[in-house]
Amino acid sequence: MKTTEQLTDSMFYIMAALTKPRHGYAIMNLIEETTKGAITIGPASMYTIIKKLLKQEWIYLHDGSDSRRKTYLLTETGREVLEEDLKLRKLMIQLAENGLKEGEE
Repeated sequence: MKTTEQLTDSMFYIMAALTKPRHGYAIMNLIEETTKGAITIGPASMYTIIKKLLKQEWIYLHDGSDSRRKTYLLTETGREVLEEDLKLRKLMIQLAENGLKEGEE
């Protein structure tokens, strides 16, 4: 599946956090812990992105037992979009790593 829009970093982090059902606070915590504090996404940004992801049907509102907290999860399309974006990011990393290695020679 080809996506016309490359994910922003924030979209990528949020979608990566939603491979399992999570609510907003858990998403923000996971991203901050995983990146050792290098990346933080505030509530306003996160919920703006979540609205966009819901509209594009890349995530959906997952039925959780806690009605006070909305829990989200990737759709099948969202999973495919994330996989495609991950492939592109791996290529970018490979390009940078190769360029740095060549610079050392």
